[in-house]
Amino acid sequence: MQRLGQEGLSPDYRSENTRRTVSPPRIFGVAGYKNSGKTALIVDLVRDLVARGWRVGTIKHAHHDFDIDHPGKDSFLHRAAGATEVVVASTRRVAHIRELTASDEPSLDELVQQMRDVDLVLVEGWKSGSHPRIELRRAAAPATAIAGTAPGVLAIVSDDPLANERLPVLQRENVPAIADFILASVGLSQSQP
Repeated sequence: MQRLGQEGLSPDYRSENTRRTVSPPRIFGVAGYKNSGKTALIVDLVRDLVARGWRVGTIKHAHHDFDIDHPGKDSFLHRAAGATEVVVASTRRVAHIRELTASDEPSLDELVQQMRDVDLVLVEGWKSGSHPRIELRRAAAPATAIAGTAPGVLAIVSDDPLANERLPVLQRENVPAIADFILASVGLSQSQP
């Protein structure tokens, strides 16, 4: 099982099966407002699904300028010199950085097509769109409901019991039940055959 620690992925992160077993990969999203706990839920779901044998990819939507590169690194220097695309590759991973204009932002479908060797893509963000997703709500961070205003919301995940909801409400602390719901929703079995 892969574990993310302070130094990154642990040494036991290895893949014996590098081929995609579900083609094309299934897509399922986690939508919610700022501070609802989307990233923490995605991390918990990835751990659960990987332990079941599924190959999971993630896509995170950022609404702001972000950078994964760091000053002083060779790739940063390449970009600072004017390179519009930079690929950093090793025997362990590949990173592809592409500079975009606002009109160049790829669609979710385009991003999913770039994923390799995964059965399921978990999408963080993208409150709109037609892909299936759950809405995450947190009592400590009240926000306007997404369910009922955006297509594709199949259930609500909450840390607080919710009354009068038309959609199923899943408890945040029950990650296996949330993972079961996602797998059933996209037509995958509870564990990799």
